[in-house]
Amino acid sequence: MSVQKETLPATLGGEPVRVQGPPEWPPNDPEILDALKCAHTDGSWGKYHGSNCGRLREAIAEYQGQRFVELCCSGTAAVELALRGIKAGEGDEVILAGYDFKGNFMDVVCVGATPVLVDINPANGNLDPAHLSEAITPRTKGIIISHLHGGVVPMEGVLEVAEEHQVSVVEDAAQMPGADICGRKAGTWGHTAIFSFGGSKLLSAGRGGVVITDDDAIAQRIRLHCNRGNHAYPLSELQAAVLLPQIEKLDERNRVRAENAFWLCDQLKDFDGLYPFDNGEQKCQPGFYKLGFWYEPAAFSGLSREAFTKAMRAEGIAMDPGFRSLHIIHSSSRYRGLGELPNSTAADERFVKLHHPVLLGTGRDMEEIMSALKKVKAHSAPIREKLDAVS
Repeated sequence: MSVQKETLPATLGGEPVRVQGPPEWPPNDPEILDALKCAHTDGSWGKYHGSNCGRLREAIAEYQGQRFVELCCSGTAAVELALRGIKAGEGDEVILAGYDFKGNFMDVVCVGATPVLVDINPANGNLDPAHLSEAITPRTKGIIISHLHGGVVPMEGVLEVAEEHQVSVVEDAAQMPGADICGRKAGTWGHTAIFSFGGSKLLSAGRGGVVITDDDAIAQRIRLHCNRGNHAYPLSELQAAVLLPQIEKLDERNRVRAENAFWLCDQLKDFDGLYPFDNGEQKCQPGFYKLGFWYEPAAFSGLSREAFTKAMRAEGIAMDPGFRSLHIIHSSSRYRGLGELPNSTAADERFVKLHHPVLLGTGRDMEEIMSALKKVKAHSAPIREKLDAVS
């Protein structure tokens, strides 16, 4: 009996589950259009020092409960500024996870310090604080903590180690504005913290970032480094204008994303081969810029991760491989690694992530994700033969 075309995966000639493809981002909010019109009317779009950046600083300070807010041109620049704020420099070491965004590694190198890589917790895909004490030496200046793909780092354990050894914590919450970690907002645990306003982020201005702190000495170092007559790493007035209305919607959108993410995770309990990140007993409400999973090729007839994500994208689902792990893409002469980093190695091979815009959708949108997964899995053997043969 022939298989009907509509039941075939798109990679094998069938109709995609989501013919319209993934939802667009950034959001098409009328409030953003109003902000753009206002910036044109009052001329603030072209000013060095209009009102929008000041208003944005005040809004972030109030939302985060932090006194110092430095806007800048990117999340990567924000991490560099945070490292300079804690006085990380030549001859120092900065600890970060073996699986993390490449820019954080490069920022450590940029300030003259040596990255020290520790392994991740396989349950939630993020840095495992159990490895920190062993990684610390007299040269350790700081620890970069990234909350990634719906997993959160247990910050109480991190701060306990940091305080014992008198090192500073830079909390990279680029993926999690508004997330709750043990009763406190992401970005309020570190001695300094950053967020990103990149084009795909939950708060989007195309580019941009911010570094925040309640430490006066850190704030002064950041301020002095930025001051070159004019700000060396500026966020524009126009970018600030479009971010302001998004902050007002952040909590509600986070609630919707979380509700849908948890529904998907619940559906996947009986779905062999794709395992969501698990924060265990932590009391938290993660942010979901990406929703991370462990992918098991054996459950998909040996279909490679790259072929699996390609098949999902063909179905209109924005699912992609995770980052490359840092110890795999950099020469060992550029970092010090704590052990073999087996979990970070596995992450390099098996992490996949779902992009967030669909998580603002309806129950039907979530059902379409599950339908695409089931269709790809049911036909994984012929997909493997077709896609892996040409990869």
